[in-house]
Amino acid sequence: MSSMSKPSEFEGKILVFTAPSGAGKTTIVRHLLKTFDNVAFSVSATTRPMRDGEIDGLHYHFISLEAFHAAIENDEFVEYEEVYSGSFYGTLKSELERQWKAGKHVLFDIDVKGAMSIKSQFGAKALTVFVEPPSVDVLEERLRMRGTESSASLEKRLAKVRKELNFSAKFDKTLLNDHLPTALEEAEHMVRDFLTP
Repeated sequence: MSSMSKPSEFEGKILVFTAPSGAGKTTIVRHLLKTFDNVAFSVSATTRPMRDGEIDGLHYHFISLEAFHAAIENDEFVEYEEVYSGSFYGTLKSELERQWKAGKHVLFDIDVKGAMSIKSQFGAKALTVFVEPPSVDVLEERLRMRGTESSASLEKRLAKVRKELNFSAKFDKTLLNDHLPTALEEAEHMVRDFLTP
């Protein structure tokens, strides 16, 4: 008897966290993964080169541009986007199925467009949370302190931030990350409420 034909008690849900770069989303997502043992991270596929320390299948599924285009043609993605010229990111349907089969709810750390796409497909089965920085000025300071941006790339990133902040009202929940311990606690409540039948 195939696993598809067996009735399943587990109804997998989707948690989507989105934020402008530097708003603290990754810290919140890592905290939630440590807090909830029935939640697993959705590993995105990407065409960008692997960076030092990254592991294929753990940080991302690294695939060629040709393979990515073939997967698009074969309707293998839940959502995908060309984030920067030539750099595609997306969520494979097989990734969701794999996690649900393992009895896990799936946690996404993706951009606004991807979040909207998932919400439109999965409706009430998905919770979308927009992590908001206290202000663009605070965010700019955080990004400057990272020391990973040139002036030009910082300006480009901040322009994207301003655009993304306009989408926060389209999300199920907004989480202000002004004080990290409070934001972590609020994130836990949001997830617990959503996952509790």
